[in-house]
Amino acid sequence: QFAFQENEIKLLTAEVERLKNFGCLGVSPSLEGLRDENAKLKYRLNFLQKSLQEERSKAAKSMININSCLQEIFGAAIQAAYPELENPPLVVTPSQQPKFGDYQCNSAMAISQILLKTKEQKVSPREIAEKIAKNIPANECIEKVEIAGPGFINVHLRKDFVSKQLSSLLMNGVQPPAIGKRKKVVVDFSSPNIAKEMHVGHLRSTIIGESMCRLFEFAGYDVLRLNHLGDWGTQFGMLIAHLQDKFPDYLTVSPPIGDLQAFYKESKRRFDTEEEFKKRAYQCVVLLQSKNPDFIKAWELICDVSRKEFQKIYNCLDITVIERGESFYHEMMKDIVKEFEDKGFVQVDDGRKIVFVPGFPVPLTIMKSDGGYTYDTSDLAALKHRLCEEKGDILIYVVDSGQSVHLQTVFAAGQMIGWYDPKVTRVAHAAFGVVLGEDKKKFKTRSGDTVRLIDLLEEGLKRAMDKLKDKERDKVLTAEELKAAQTSVAFGCIKYADLSHNRLNDYVFSFDKMLDDRGNTAAYLLYAFTRIRAIARLANIDEQMLRKAAREEVLILDHEKEWKLGKCILRFPEILQKILEDLLLHTLCDYLYELATTFTEFYDNCYCVEKDRQSGQIVKVNMWRLLLCEATAAVMAKGFDILGIKPVQRM
Repeated sequence: QFAFQENEIKLLTAEVERLKNFGCLGVSPSLEGLRDENAKLKYRLNFLQKSLQEERSKAAKSMININSCLQEIFGAAIQAAYPELENPPLVVTPSQQPKFGDYQCNSAMAISQILLKTKEQKVSPREIAEKIAKNIPANECIEKVEIAGPGFINVHLRKDFVSKQLSSLLMNGVQPPAIGKRKKVVVDFSSPNIAKEMHVGHLRSTIIGESMCRLFEFAGYDVLRLNHLGDWGTQFGMLIAHLQDKFPDYLTVSPPIGDLQAFYKESKRRFDTEEEFKKRAYQCVVLLQSKNPDFIKAWELICDVSRKEFQKIYNCLDITVIERGESFYHEMMKDIVKEFEDKGFVQVDDGRKIVFVPGFPVPLTIMKSDGGYTYDTSDLAALKHRLCEEKGDILIYVVDSGQSVHLQTVFAAGQMIGWYDPKVTRVAHAAFGVVLGEDKKKFKTRSGDTVRLIDLLEEGLKRAMDKLKDKERDKVLTAEELKAAQTSVAFGCIKYADLSHNRLNDYVFSFDKMLDDRGNTAAYLLYAFTRIRAIARLANIDEQMLRKAAREEVLILDHEKEWKLGKCILRFPEILQKILEDLLLHTLCDYLYELATTFTEFYDNCYCVEKDRQSGQIVKVNMWRLLLCEATAAVMAKGFDILGIKPVQRM
């Protein structure tokens, strides 16, 4: 990218000089035109130089992905050692044990197999590893490599390199790894239905989607967060008919619908049992779809009541999302049907218009026999709008696994009709499993109803306060600090319990487990974080002193626990890079837990602040170790932010 910009700057500079010479020679025919052209080129040149400067400055501050650096180094070494191999396997991973170095390159075994199969050459992996090692180019990060076992290449990093990266982190803050071209990401998440309360099933989509948005935003992408509300369709007929009966003056007096769930159940019962009401409900749908103003007003009233309820939950969980429900795409649906018809993809089946997509047994129904549209039509319209109008480079649908076949069919239809090329645009379904109760069955209330999300959050707050009082935190924290700790623990634990499980699996919801302050839980991590933050405070070291030390101190990493912690901190960018690729956020939770436990090992073995045993007075502050504490806390804070968890200073 830099090379391309530099080349354009050279060409533009030459062109500006050429035009300047023209002006000097007094070539008069179109002098004004030349001046305009010169001004335009100068403007473009200034813009490019400025943007190149900004990109360079950003890249200089970016945290280095050490794994990616090593892959580039070993990629070049393999290319030099075996130039005849096309796309040779490249495997670089962190070492599991210190005796095997810091990273390992495990490509030699796979290359040995390829040489045997394609060239009929029998070469031992160890010999291949030695040849790769000899061709490693000069670099700033590798201290030495060793060949172990059948052909593993153990990599030892340079201490000064790791120390320098940690100093950069402390001076520049936790910065994302460089991503190249800034892309637009559209994330579809949460998506409850109007007139129905949000229940525990919406929890996963809401939490996972919010966290994915935060990750892509931190990495420098342009993110559009969309809430694909179920705000259109036949169910509004029965709701409007029931509204007219219960609140006949709804057009002039705002109806006091307190419990929308009960209102929905009443209208559904009438729809199922009263034939006359059912007929009226169908008429209401027709009038709503034909945009009758009175019926649009009724629809808006019902949507507003739902919106307020949804917002209470979004406020609790700190969720930001733009509402763009099914109704937004309603006007586009006839064009979608026409486009599929014009391209010859539509078949008529018993009055329905259907589209078969190769590789999928069930067709999409894009128009019902009565002329109405379906979820298939609205999902196709949404897909096209996100690709063609929003110009999304990456589309992510955070929707439960049960919708997998439906969404894959819709994506394949979009590809078939030519809306996008999967080699250029990424369209992904970030599927997730269901929330189970402790009995391993679908999470329900005792009466068998679905658990309301607002009830779940209130129960979380109550239990968090009980836990804090059990630990006698109410005796040492102010009322304000206690309230902050309560919300931090309650909502942090609910989010973390979800995000720390592989989203593809079902997970068991248990307040007892998520509020446990031992093991891989938010309660443990939040407590560890407040402890780390308190170390400098208790040593009377303020932020200004830490900043000065970050500029002047060299981080000594001589103790094995210092070295282990330093390397662990610097793995943050490679963890994020992995999640940007596979969208599995539990990797970040596992990493934060590993970082917290690695820190505990360091803190137990390395004195940060040395005190007199008799008086308790501070004798010595090991500033480089305090800087390691600060770097750990900075990475943890950014990890929490991506997960949507708010830590507190005192707990």
